[in-house]
Amino acid sequence: MKLTSIITLLCAAIACSAQAADKLAPPNVIYILADDLGMGDLGCYGQKKLKTPNIDRIAAEGMRFTDHYSGNTVCSPSRAVLMTGQHPGKVHCRGNGEENRFALDPEMTTLPRLFKNAGYATGAYGKWGLGITSDEGKPNPLTHGFDHYTGWKSQMIAHTYYPTSIVRDGKEEPLEEGTYIHDLIMEDAAAFIKTNAESKTPFFCYIPTAVPHAAMHAPKELHEKWRKVYPQFDDKIGKYGAGPGENTPDVINPIAGFAAMMENLDNQIGGILDMLVELGIDDNTIVLFASDNGAHHEGGHDPKFWDSNGPLRGIKRDLYEGGIRTPFLVRWPNKVQSGSVNDHLSAFQDVLPTMAEITGQPVPTQNDGISMLPTLLGKPDQKKHDVIYFEFQQGSSKTYTSRSIRMGDWKAVQRSEKNRGKVFLPIELYNLKNDLGEKNNLAAENPELVQQLEKLMDKSHTPLKN
Repeated sequence: MKLTSIITLLCAAIACSAQAADKLAPPNVIYILADDLGMGDLGCYGQKKLKTPNIDRIAAEGMRFTDHYSGNTVCSPSRAVLMTGQHPGKVHCRGNGEENRFALDPEMTTLPRLFKNAGYATGAYGKWGLGITSDEGKPNPLTHGFDHYTGWKSQMIAHTYYPTSIVRDGKEEPLEEGTYIHDLIMEDAAAFIKTNAESKTPFFCYIPTAVPHAAMHAPKELHEKWRKVYPQFDDKIGKYGAGPGENTPDVINPIAGFAAMMENLDNQIGGILDMLVELGIDDNTIVLFASDNGAHHEGGHDPKFWDSNGPLRGIKRDLYEGGIRTPFLVRWPNKVQSGSVNDHLSAFQDVLPTMAEITGQPVPTQNDGISMLPTLLGKPDQKKHDVIYFEFQQGSSKTYTSRSIRMGDWKAVQRSEKNRGKVFLPIELYNLKNDLGEKNNLAAENPELVQQLEKLMDKSHTPLKN
């Protein structure tokens, strides 16, 4: 046999062996979801007053997205989009409210169920936001495909980091007064990763941390450290209420509290990244990081001081870019190019089909998203969204109280008076390529485009059933 033929056969054998190894070792997935974190809150997106070296490491060793959108501008509907892959004008939940009304459809193949079908161990650690997590006989994280859940009993109680109880696998456990629940949750997440790595079981670890949401609670030592950095704010008191019977301590110097809670989270994410290396699973683990919506101003948090949204207009509860465009980082060694930056237009509904393609599962029928896998792998055959649509339901309104749509560089926004949904203001039009801060309304100069976008918004809206 000729030498060239032998080399050809060897190369083919190596390729087949590599393909077989890929099939035998599906990648682990860790999805970290921050709560009310603005793009400008991270060093890799321009933050100057505090450092986030470990979160920035995900960007430095992976891909940083510039045009990624959350599922909505508040917590519950954003998480509903992430779990179902349905877009914000079609999903069953479009605003915050009584949580058990927002439980996921048990007939759907949601994100955790997708992983379960692929043979993964699944765990959720943090704030669920789609139903009371300890109500026996009612939908909770465990009924939707998670093997384990550690976190708050409800989204309302998640306003405080010192609740009276913690929920583990559907069971409510009392906590000693003064227990900082966030650290317990992160410890359970780390234990889940370690256990499955050691047993060589592929896993999906979902970490919807509450940081930096609501009360600016942080570990005492870090809080005191940052009070020394910003003593001029010691006269400010951060207040935020939680659920009935819950204690939500006031915060002296919430500016320092925000920095401290961010440093604590960043340190813990660094610990997870280091642990992946120690466990020998770093090369086969995808780490994703995002936020459920834009920055907030509750609990004494000051997004202007921190420049939380950078050049973007608006914050949480707005459908301007600052309320819905979020940080999105993906690290997958030897697959995703290190230090890459991508402006692919993507959103929370794209996570489900992406994970379906990665795990070899059929895309769930309810899905509205587009797999981002070609973008992650640097391939040219990436399908694109024609539009990205949002609608937000404020309070007890039975329909949307504001809506927006993006088509290419164009963005239309329509608000209602006082965000009540009865009297709508004229549609605003912005060119994001030239006006990322949405300062120059071009609606008057482009009436035909406004009319086109209005029709597309109407077409994207599915009436809510309740």
